[in-house]
Amino acid sequence: MQNAVEQSLEIDRRPLHEEVADRLRAMITEGLLAPGARLNERVLCERLRVSRTPLREAFKVLAAERLVELSPNRGASVVALSRSDVDQLFELMGALEGLAGKLAAERRTEGELAEIRALHFEMLAAHARRDLPAYYDLNRRIHVAISRCARNDMLAETYDSVNTRIQNLRFRSNFNQDKWNHAVREHQQMLEALETGNGSALRALLETHLRNKRDAVLEQWPAIDPAAT
Repeated sequence: MQNAVEQSLEIDRRPLHEEVADRLRAMITEGLLAPGARLNERVLCERLRVSRTPLREAFKVLAAERLVELSPNRGASVVALSRSDVDQLFELMGALEGLAGKLAAERRTEGELAEIRALHFEMLAAHARRDLPAYYDLNRRIHVAISRCARNDMLAETYDSVNTRIQNLRFRSNFNQDKWNHAVREHQQMLEALETGNGSALRALLETHLRNKRDAVLEQWPAIDPAAT
């Protein structure tokens, strides 16, 4: 039986395929792997410095998240959403975020509020230096943190499933500087509603925020994928 010292020295190592899945997920989010793009195993193995086994296991993880499509004949490719898919996913995401926000304003702790406030100020700094990847990561963490404050496991599970599918689109919605600036102002209002415990206001803000994200994405849709309908 291990003693306390031995247990404290243990290192929690994640399986390699999970690390690979994380990297591929980030590449899809940031557009480095475009919608519809075929995932060349040889190229990705060289780029990520891994063998084919963890890469293929990572493909399976992303396929379960509906980010990657696996075909017996074509191999793996990044899922390409249609315009209708985007409209419906953002509609659903807005409802989920709105409900999460309402519950979060009623159930959040002071510690959780302090954490979200700290993330918000870090996000403002990333916006000020025009660091979109850093901004986006902090933005994502804020939305997830708010959803967790709702303390509803079923809501969190559904939220994560839908949110994963639109990460690339949420990232792209900030390409327009004016819309990016407006999104930051919306986040300031969200924080204020969370601070005052105004669940109705936070719900409305989050629903509007997601509608604005959807509109920003669909406005540039021909540029993203001229063949999409």
